[in-house]
Amino acid sequence: MEKFESLQTLAAMVDGVVVGDGTARFSGLAALDNAGPAEITFLAKAKEAHLLAATGAGAAIVPQGVSGPANLPLIQVADPYLAAAIIHNHFLATPFNATGIHPRAVVSESCRLGSAISIGPLAVIGEGVRLGERVTIAAGAVIEDDVVVGDDCTINANVTICRGTIIGNRVIINPGAVIGSDGYGYATNRKGEHVKRPQVGRVRIDDDVEIGANCCVDRATFGETWIKSGAKIDNLVQIAHNVVVGENSLIVAQVGIAGSCVLGRNVVLGGQVGLAGHLRLGDRVMVAAQGGVHNDQEAGAVIGGYPAIPARQWAKCSAVYAKLPELNSQLRKLGKAVAELRGAEADKE
Repeated sequence: MEKFESLQTLAAMVDGVVVGDGTARFSGLAALDNAGPAEITFLAKAKEAHLLAATGAGAAIVPQGVSGPANLPLIQVADPYLAAAIIHNHFLATPFNATGIHPRAVVSESCRLGSAISIGPLAVIGEGVRLGERVTIAAGAVIEDDVVVGDDCTINANVTICRGTIIGNRVIINPGAVIGSDGYGYATNRKGEHVKRPQVGRVRIDDDVEIGANCCVDRATFGETWIKSGAKIDNLVQIAHNVVVGENSLIVAQVGIAGSCVLGRNVVLGGQVGLAGHLRLGDRVMVAAQGGVHNDQEAGAVIGGYPAIPARQWAKCSAVYAKLPELNSQLRKLGKAVAELRGAEADKE
């Protein structure tokens, strides 16, 4: 069943100001170029306000101070991108549908399950597992012994959650992720042979975390690998043993974090960033894509490059790097000219 809301109701959700008919009702949100008259759209940048004239949407979310065609109602907000996300989530929200345990799932008798739960086909739930209310375990997921999962969590297809992992509320783990596999630790003897170090810790994931597809979060050698509340982790990320990811941090695809790193709050790591082991990144540190970090970073640092340096300096270095062939040619010419001058001076003597 479609959900219709008035423009005024939607504006109240996002602290927006209505311009035009606030009683108009809408059933969804779509992009500028494909929204229909029953949908609301959004404009992220004020400089693109001219695009509103061509939209088929019934209303638009826009930056403060932006106006549109006279017949297009608006919601003016400080951050249209955020407002659009809030409204879109509202339209898509549906009540939890508890389908119970699929006949082809394998669930241990020692599990403690919430009263409202959905467990898909070929899922395997181990001994001593505790699942909260409104938890979805999708097809093929494996939950090993003594795992705890809080309320309103979604464990998607083919996820593996290894023994002893603790997961909070409203956590989403996307397909193929592996949580709590052994950390990478070996001791090498005199013959060059590698002896595996036991990995006896666990993974702890706090509330409102999302972990992307095919991520790997290793269990701790001792103690915990800890993903704190609100962290959002993209696909194909490797988080090693005993790493701590701070609250509301953003980690983009293909990042690799070596063991025992500690990230503060609201840290942002761009795609393919690599962190050496045992580093500490303060709150709000930002690392540009493909940055390689080899030393601790103070709160608020913005860095990039390999090895990572302050981002402005890295940008200047990158600009020079692109000109190196030309600069090298000029340097050779200057060297030749200097040699000729020296030769001429020697002839005079």
